[in-house]
Amino acid sequence: MANTSAVYARIDTNLKESAESILSQLGISPSSAIQMLYSQIVLQKGMPFELRLPSKKPLALGSLTKEELDLELQKGIYSLNTGKAYSADEVDDYFTKEYGI
Repeated sequence: MANTSAVYARIDTNLKESAESILSQLGISPSSAIQMLYSQIVLQKGMPFELRLPSKKPLALGSLTKEELDLELQKGIYSLNTGKAYSADEVDDYFTKEYGI
């Protein structure tokens, strides 16, 4: 048997269940997923994904001030009045570029 050690971590129950559901569909056990993560950390000499702080731009309409919301709405009205409309793909590309989503 290989020389192994146990790893214990406390995580949110919903996160655990959601992740394990996806892993199950992929045919991967939680232990194998952790083994893969640790292997990538060693290979990449760091986290295998980018770590950064969230952008300072609002991610939800509710976080805008009244003035910020008015400004954004005015931009939309100006675009409509000048005949510039954006396709769903253009909006999607914008949000991908600006917010990484």
